[in-house]
Amino acid sequence: MATTNSNDIAIIGVGLYPFGRHHDVSAIQMGVVAANKAMDDAGLGWRDIQVGYVGSLSVMMPETMTKFLGYTGVPISKMFNGCATGGNLLLNTANAIRAGRADIGICIGLDKHPKGAFSAGESMDSTGLPQWYGEVGLTVNPQFFAMKIQRYMHEYGISPATLTRTAVKAFQNGELNPAAWRRSALSADEIDSSQMVCDPLRKYHFCSPSDGAAAAIVCRADIAHRFSGTPIFLRAGEFVTRQYGSIDVQATSFSARATIGASEAAARAAFESAGIGPEDIDIVQCQDTEVGHEIMHLAEIGLCKHGEQEALIADGATSLSGRLPTNTDGGLLANGEPIGASGLRQVHEIVRQLRGVAGPHQVQRELKTGLTHVYGFPGSSCVTILSK
Repeated sequence: MATTNSNDIAIIGVGLYPFGRHHDVSAIQMGVVAANKAMDDAGLGWRDIQVGYVGSLSVMMPETMTKFLGYTGVPISKMFNGCATGGNLLLNTANAIRAGRADIGICIGLDKHPKGAFSAGESMDSTGLPQWYGEVGLTVNPQFFAMKIQRYMHEYGISPATLTRTAVKAFQNGELNPAAWRRSALSADEIDSSQMVCDPLRKYHFCSPSDGAAAAIVCRADIAHRFSGTPIFLRAGEFVTRQYGSIDVQATSFSARATIGASEAAARAAFESAGIGPEDIDIVQCQDTEVGHEIMHLAEIGLCKHGEQEALIADGATSLSGRLPTNTDGGLLANGEPIGASGLRQVHEIVRQLRGVAGPHQVQRELKTGLTHVYGFPGSSCVTILSK
């Protein structure tokens, strides 16, 4: 786990290549644009960067971006942790600075995906899972997600209407976000009449794989004043993998012994490290590969009790004007998911919201502290806590 317990690291710049379908633009090109935007935001150049971490599923060697950014000799390392990649890129960049390797670093997430669900291919060898797991369809994530949310709905009294309310909110936020891919609000009737994919999850309950990139500039907090970007501080960050018995992605069985999942473990550690509690969070970005994820994760990361989501969401608490605005940019539902970039898209959104410059979807009250949460294959999670 990567732990911070002080405001010794600052984020001074963020950049985004809007997510969507960009047929004539490579993932590398999108990453370069996001990096340049982040550097412009911070008020520095590529020669100022002393260390970098880059994450991608689709690009074998994303460090070749130096061809376009400049051959300065900066050490750049590739990482990939499924959907948790972006959060862990930020933590590793911060930890490199904390370890004295650099004063200023960059993290960049980029990806480009074809249409349709992600696939492990014909063989399960690369996943470490038995062949039968793929043959019954469980490596197609929607099937596992549907099974998990079905059980959760049964145990905690979550209604199908709550799934749809969560999707309605996502597309409403996306309509207000100029950088979103899906910019048309959808009614509850439109969502409920869309094709059933894996019961109880319908077409508009899911995100889609997409293309895009995001980047952040990180530095020692004591030098942040030298740069033009308004600093946002990394209060805490934790990355964990699953424990035995947890019901996480790619679990092949259920344990008789209840075990907390990766998201809950990461959130607990992050709150302890930051010295604050869930009640101190003003705004949240959480993994919403499908609506069930957002609903379950709200409780798993400690922002409500299990089962409270039914009333919480019905009352509008997670909307832009609610007490806990969630996935304010439309989340994955409205933006799609280029896997390597999605976690840094969350950071981009929280930084801009805390600065008060998010645009039409800006939360209209003072925000002091935000949380980002990513979760994915093979049961890994990263939680960061950011503050002014």
